[in-house]
Amino acid sequence: MDLEPLPVPAGRAAVGVLERLRRALAGEGAVLPHPPDSPPPAVPEPVGALPEDLAVVVGTSGSTGSPKLALLGSQALASSARATHERLGGPGQWLLTLPAHHVAGIQVLLRSLDAGSEPVTTDLSDGFTPAAFTAAVGRLDPGLRGYTSLVPTQLVRLLADAAATRALRALQGVLVGGAATPPALRRRAEQAGVTLHLTYGMSETAGGCVYDGLPLTGARVRTDDEGRVHLGGATLAHGYLGRPELTARSFTTDPDGSRWFRTDDAGHVDDAGRLHVEGRLDDLVNTGGMKVAPRGVEEAALEHLPGVLEAVAVATPDAEWGQAVSLLLVPAPGARPLPLPEVRERLRGHLPDHALPRRVVSAPAVPLRGPGKPDRAAVAALFAVGG
Repeated sequence: MDLEPLPVPAGRAAVGVLERLRRALAGEGAVLPHPPDSPPPAVPEPVGALPEDLAVVVGTSGSTGSPKLALLGSQALASSARATHERLGGPGQWLLTLPAHHVAGIQVLLRSLDAGSEPVTTDLSDGFTPAAFTAAVGRLDPGLRGYTSLVPTQLVRLLADAAATRALRALQGVLVGGAATPPALRRRAEQAGVTLHLTYGMSETAGGCVYDGLPLTGARVRTDDEGRVHLGGATLAHGYLGRPELTARSFTTDPDGSRWFRTDDAGHVDDAGRLHVEGRLDDLVNTGGMKVAPRGVEEAALEHLPGVLEAVAVATPDAEWGQAVSLLLVPAPGARPLPLPEVRERLRGHLPDHALPRRVVSAPAVPLRGPGKPDRAAVAALFAVGG
């Protein structure tokens, strides 16, 4: 089995890789997507034969340790595309807004192949802007259902622009994933008439496999005794290229043959079978012997602090408490930075006392790692510099 590096350009030129992706799905050699302005990632020597249906090898975002290369088969990718279209109400035309070498962007191209329609791409020459998004929506075929996939930061920007909000409202499905979407942001979108679907998944599951808390057809969810989320079903990767020990730790098989991926996320499944993700297990803040989930702090900040667009909570070292809850706030245009005493007072009663932030810093934007994921190490470094 050959593995061909595939430089995937941004913007309209991304459409040029569709034919190569089509051939990869048909078994004519797997591809390794990467940005065109950087060399392909180092490829470890495969251990044993590669999977027969291997089509796309996707790098993870490397949130812990070095990035890994997930082996995605054509069957898993086809299952993901079909199940997505089933959940959304049928095939349509997709708008690409994300870097197409990441799994979320590649999936927009693969879903387009499944739907038999050519995707429309957003002009990213000046970065992602509401104006470019609005113009791209205008190029969609009005006779087809219109879909797009965003990260929460993009959704924040679009909802702050009247024309972009109207463009969002014209779409039949807007997927948001890659990072947690705060409830307040979801309500803003829904109140604006946007057909929103919150997605959860990762490279190892061919992208989002849980929509609005419910697994797609063919996908499965369970949690273990420590609250760790496990994902299973038809969209799972075969494992990691050249990393047999890591594959064995991360991918497990039940006695009945069911395969599962062991995520690093904490969560629970409610009585209706809906998954609630509470954040990464290693992001929990242990302050004074009490554990705090950053997501709860972030959601409270967005709900109850005035003039805040985005919030990221992290653990920082503290001589007295071991770790302190430290909160990065991104003010809305024209809004004043909020001092720590006011932040604590406004959040008191909405969070337990041990979860109230002990440090606050404001910044014009959240440092990101990969498409839409907060770089929590970079956020924590802001407090070491001068928070």
